[in-house]
Amino acid sequence: MTSRELVAKTIKGENTTGITPVYGWVSANLSEEISREYGSVQNFEDHYEFDMAHIFGGPAMYDRALLDEIRREEGEITPEKLLEVPFQPTDRAEDYEGVKKSLDFYGRDRERFCYIQSNGIFELNNGFFGIEDHLCWIALYKEELKELYGRQARWNAEVASNMLDLGMDMIHVSDDWGAQKSLMFSPADLKQLIAPNHRPTAKLVKDRGAFMSLHSDGCIRDALDTIVDLGYDLVHPWQEAAGMDYDLYLEKYQNSLAILGGLCIQTTLGFGDLPRLESEIRRVFSLLKGKRFICCTTHFVQNHCSIEELSFAYDLVMKLAGKR
Repeated sequence: MTSRELVAKTIKGENTTGITPVYGWVSANLSEEISREYGSVQNFEDHYEFDMAHIFGGPAMYDRALLDEIRREEGEITPEKLLEVPFQPTDRAEDYEGVKKSLDFYGRDRERFCYIQSNGIFELNNGFFGIEDHLCWIALYKEELKELYGRQARWNAEVASNMLDLGMDMIHVSDDWGAQKSLMFSPADLKQLIAPNHRPTAKLVKDRGAFMSLHSDGCIRDALDTIVDLGYDLVHPWQEAAGMDYDLYLEKYQNSLAILGGLCIQTTLGFGDLPRLESEIRRVFSLLKGKRFICCTTHFVQNHCSIEELSFAYDLVMKLAGKR
């Protein structure tokens, strides 16, 4: 069975192999350190038989130079100003060249399950407004945001369609909704403003038989039913350290959603306590192995994690996953 098949069966709850798929967000902060030890990040991924590939790239929604000009001239970007900024096209072949190369490398040559980073709605606009201003704009500019989010949602769906045409296995929507103890906005705003603008991409992807995943840090308990209703197949990370206990998953959501996560970078990996690290990894596997579970870091491994600790963690993960 290829990695692509193993991951797909796990997401659908059909994995009867006894093998847990393995992945990790390891490169952002540790590329140099990993390369010194393993020769390259790709060598590390091959050594630990990663089953997935997280691919970045594709067209940008806006011309950043135009946004920078607005900030210089007016000091801030508000929703009505952003509504005046034209979108960039979704169909320029050159914008997809990097994605195609990554698909060749990971998908064709290594037969891994490939997913593409895709715009959310809330997180995307935090980049334009700043998170504090964005939360204010949700209170002050609701009608403008409805229009803005709707335009962005249609653009996102066009890009997602193009990515599926290239052979992507899953559209991975990054849209941080959670703070440490709750959503960063009200459940009403989620249902009225944000979730409806996930639906165009979700419907397109599901109609085409592909997978949808959502990344959100933090506590998203109040959003889980909405996530299921939208048709998401997988969530990353299911952050236990933010009140997302696995009992909730096992009791209510294991038949609806897969988990990509389990290796917590907030509390477990990168703190130099190998006995505790081993205990925590074993505990998570005891709860989730055989479920719709893909073992992965809960976010990018931080630079205070040593290569020795990272290797220790993945040696154990490989053993518990049934790969060694």
